[in-house]
Amino acid sequence: MLTIDSKGAGLLVITGRLDAAQCGSAQAALDKVDGVVTLDCNGLEYISSAGLGVLLKTQKRLLAGAGKLRLTGVNRHLRDVFMYSGFDQIIDIETAG
Repeated sequence: MLTIDSKGAGLLVITGRLDAAQCGSAQAALDKVDGVVTLDCNGLEYISSAGLGVLLKTQKRLLAGAGKLRLTGVNRHLRDVFMYSGFDQIIDIETAG
């Protein structure tokens, strides 16, 4: 199960698992935002390679419109996934406290 909730101007909260089964709904939600978007990942438990693809597609679209995607509240395990995949070079990532 995955939820993405808007919490105001440019802030989205994602909870659950972003895997292949959830990519369509996640992409649909992220396609609705523009500008600088902060994705609060405190509740994100897991991300698959398909989920990474959703974030990459969103980042490319936002950059083309002078925006960008930022991830906050990323736990240690997910930070490692982003680091090993090189996403820490593509997206601003802030780890959880």
